[in-house]
Amino acid sequence: SARPRPGTTVTLTPRGDAGEWTRPSQVRALAGHFGSLLRHPVTFFDGPGGPGAPVNPEAAPWARSHPTPGARSRALAAYGEEVFGFVPLDTIELDLPAVGLKGIACVLPEAVPAGRRHGHRVHVKGMLLSEQAEEILPDWAFFVRCVVDAESLRPTASRESLYEDDTLAAVRDALADRLRAWIARAAASDPDLLARFLQAHHLAVKSLAVHDDEILRMLLPWLPFETTDGHTTLDEFARTHRTVLVTSSVEEFRQVAAIASAAGLGVVNGGYTYDRELVHRLPEIRSEVTVADLDPATLTAHLDPVDRETELAAAAYLARARDALAVFDCDVALRTFQPASAPALLVDSREARHERTRSQLAREQEGGLWGDILGALRQEAPRAQLILNQLNPLVRTAVAIDEPELARTSAEALYGQAALLSRRPLRPAESSLINRSFLDLLAHALRKDS
Repeated sequence: SARPRPGTTVTLTPRGDAGEWTRPSQVRALAGHFGSLLRHPVTFFDGPGGPGAPVNPEAAPWARSHPTPGARSRALAAYGEEVFGFVPLDTIELDLPAVGLKGIACVLPEAVPAGRRHGHRVHVKGMLLSEQAEEILPDWAFFVRCVVDAESLRPTASRESLYEDDTLAAVRDALADRLRAWIARAAASDPDLLARFLQAHHLAVKSLAVHDDEILRMLLPWLPFETTDGHTTLDEFARTHRTVLVTSSVEEFRQVAAIASAAGLGVVNGGYTYDRELVHRLPEIRSEVTVADLDPATLTAHLDPVDRETELAAAAYLARARDALAVFDCDVALRTFQPASAPALLVDSREARHERTRSQLAREQEGGLWGDILGALRQEAPRAQLILNQLNPLVRTAVAIDEPELARTSAEALYGQAALLSRRPLRPAESSLINRSFLDLLAHALRKDS
């Protein structure tokens, strides 16, 4: 047939089981999906002589003119919502003239699991290449999803992803700089946006701050941490605590939080990802603040000793308690501390438990090669410490017990209760002790009433 002007016609004949892909509605939808950002006009005709429907009637949203910056921002946010299905917390314009890249990054309004990488929508010369291109941004940028169109990025032979070369690496670094610049602008000029961003994505920012000194200096004082003053920023926490202590695990923080708070110690939970490392860098931002790891000796030094008469009166009970808990390598001490409602505090660390386990294995394997290896690594096995609170009425009653078996059972019960409050995983022997001490105390109470 005669053609109005020179051109190329491509005719596709589907297999019998693929007819659905050539239905007019399907062809039009696919053309719009893959070709909406093509520079040249594409028209869809449903049969000869019918009216044509434009596939890409408008330029890319970032290439359009808008009357005001606010109108432009709203238009880009609406496009991001249309593409990704969520209302962005904010949109970041991306423009790298060296590689002909333009687009937007949409900040996710809610937190995502750390390290979970979202796919990004990448067009090359207007044609959609991939909706799952993870390689366009660094790992830490999991708080955004991008739509970009580039001239110079190379697709792989399958045209399903981008070819990893120096150009892609440079683009990834440049886009990372754009995200850092956006965070810097929010910190400098939009505290409300920054607060909403950190509330949702503080983990992503922490992962970035570990390796980026500029972000560290800018945002570390504003990042939320779990402390003995509750969830607060380091800047606010450092105003009342010039010496900041940090634990090495979540369980250690839970062991000491209530006691440390009552003693006036400022402790930060360093057990979460990145937190301990970041807290130790606080003096780089606040030179007047000192940061140190919390160890059992630091805590016990802030607990008040009992007077000599009380210590002597409790000596027999403490000896029986130490004997009962020797199987757990646990010492027992009597102190006074707040809150008085806490009968006992179990001071132990993961490192101490590991060292005791290693020492036990070395003793069991003594004489063999494995025992020699463990013996060479052995240090003096640190002991756990059960600190009884003389201010607690239950403890005052317990230390006055004369009956040896009841004294032993009460010490085991106090140890079990303190172990439960520490929220660390219980060893089988500890679970057995808790059950046994409960039943023994119940039996004693029933005998007393009968």
